[in-house]
Amino acid sequence: MNIPTVFSFLFIACFGLHGQQLNDPQSLYDAPGGVFDVDSIRNLTLDFEDPSYHNILVNSFFNDPSYRIPATLTYNGVSYDSVGVRYKGNSTFCLPNDEGNRKVPYNIDMNHWISGQTLEDLKKIKLANAWFDPTFAKEITASKIYQKYLPTPEANLIRLIAQGNYVGIYAHTESVDKQFLKKHFDEKDGVFFKCDPVQVFCGGSSGEGNPDLKWLGADSANYYNSYDLKSDKGWGELMELIQTLNFDFENLGNVLNVDRVLWAFAVNSAILNLDTYNGYYVHNYYLYQTEDGLFQMIPWDFDNAFAGAILGYEYFNPSPVHNYDTYGGQYAANERPLLEKLLNDPLRRKQYNAHLKTILTETLLDTEEIRGGIDQLQDVAFASVQSDPNKLFSMTQFSTNVEEDLWTGWGFGGIMSMLDARNEYMSGLQTMVMPTPEISNMSLTNGQLTVDVDLASEVDVMATISPYNSKFQSFELFDDGTNGDLLANDNTYTGNLPFMGQGEAVKFYIRAQNSSNMKLLPERAEYEFFIFDENSGIDQSLTEQELSIYPNPASTVLNVRGTQAQKLSCHIYTMMGTEILRRDYWGTSASLQIAHLPAGAYVLKVNNQSFKLLKQ
Repeated sequence: MNIPTVFSFLFIACFGLHGQQLNDPQSLYDAPGGVFDVDSIRNLTLDFEDPSYHNILVNSFFNDPSYRIPATLTYNGVSYDSVGVRYKGNSTFCLPNDEGNRKVPYNIDMNHWISGQTLEDLKKIKLANAWFDPTFAKEITASKIYQKYLPTPEANLIRLIAQGNYVGIYAHTESVDKQFLKKHFDEKDGVFFKCDPVQVFCGGSSGEGNPDLKWLGADSANYYNSYDLKSDKGWGELMELIQTLNFDFENLGNVLNVDRVLWAFAVNSAILNLDTYNGYYVHNYYLYQTEDGLFQMIPWDFDNAFAGAILGYEYFNPSPVHNYDTYGGQYAANERPLLEKLLNDPLRRKQYNAHLKTILTETLLDTEEIRGGIDQLQDVAFASVQSDPNKLFSMTQFSTNVEEDLWTGWGFGGIMSMLDARNEYMSGLQTMVMPTPEISNMSLTNGQLTVDVDLASEVDVMATISPYNSKFQSFELFDDGTNGDLLANDNTYTGNLPFMGQGEAVKFYIRAQNSSNMKLLPERAEYEFFIFDENSGIDQSLTEQELSIYPNPASTVLNVRGTQAQKLSCHIYTMMGTEILRRDYWGTSASLQIAHLPAGAYVLKVNNQSFKLLKQ
């Protein structure tokens, strides 16, 4: 029996009982059929009271950026009166506007004049024009990848019709606002900053900023051009964060969710989203301070993922850009203090490497799943893109830029060519070839935690009872024949689960290290973690939950949905019993890309349940 099979069996038989479950942040994202569903292209219509709306909004973009004008919005056959509309963006506004093209980005406030008005629960609608994306798929594809690892705004495609005229197809991107904060953190009143410089790509600017988290002195005015305060207060808290980073690094974990930053940096680097803190230009992130006192880094604006567009692609070193140093070796000392200080710390560097390896193994190496999602998106969007009167690229470029780089005077990285090249680069990193611990056979019985770990010199359970799912503490597990361990040096580590008997749910994950690398279980920790609640009364094996699969028959994507969070081990077999696809997911749902399978009948096995699958 191989290790994954043993782990699945013991997790279900031992760990899946008596109240344990897996925290599943994926359940926070939109369900099929929701407002961010990618399976169809919906129409959004705006009818302005003033026919000169475009000139008014262009003028206010430069002179009064927060000014909005009213319009009637129609969506899915429902009309909403007096929504507040303004233009948004920076280069994505300036470049089309300079060419006289009306396809500029929109910011729509549903309750600007009518309190409580929402569109399918959304208070803000943000429409990005995909000006730098020939494929119309980069924002959505990148968002799906980020969502696996940290709180992320969702995105899909939408058709915009203004004053009766089809403006074009837009990327509908979730607003990072109080509604987003409530959704992901169950709170919304903390200190909140948009980390973007004040300067605008066109039209001049009153100053310049750089949200690089360098210390600029004790006067808060020194930071105004670099950080946009979105809450009622917060300059003191932001300056405390920056001061701690630069002068008291050992206590950074008291004011910053470090793991969340490491995940953001790892995804930025892995998919070459270089319009970010650890890319070419420092911006495109938010900072939100949750009630535990920690700032959370929230990524946004993914249209330049996969080495896209305005970055110029061939103008920058290294060449090729696929070899962009994932550790920041291209930056001068103290140019990016948060990245530099974290990756110069041995423990944080190993943690970052563990995240890179997770992204490589479950995302970059699975390019067929990514390609399948893009193919499905482009199939749905094809007619809308073809009829878009204001698009920048041809339909040939719409298709070819998925697979290969495009040069038009600017460089536009191809999604798959970038992923393949980045996969090759990352696979050659020293951390990927050095020995890495392997974790299997975790069980929890009467408060005693046991786990098998190979190639490790140190194994800990990281645990917390914080209601904010943060500030995990390390507690050593033993392989010395003491502390409940039965046999010394047999690579079975044992210890008591911390915080038992305190009446609180214990959140935990396993961390194993050696001198070169780290391994986590679950691998997406700390975004995902196990929960044990001795007072929950749950006493049902996770394998007994109801599972549903849809659609069936299926042509491109097969969805699996359960009722409880757990590991969904999905296998597809031919009718002769040959395994042809295997995917493992943590959570309540999984989406299997099956477009590449020949039409016919198959057997799908999810954990211990089997289904007959028809592929169209």
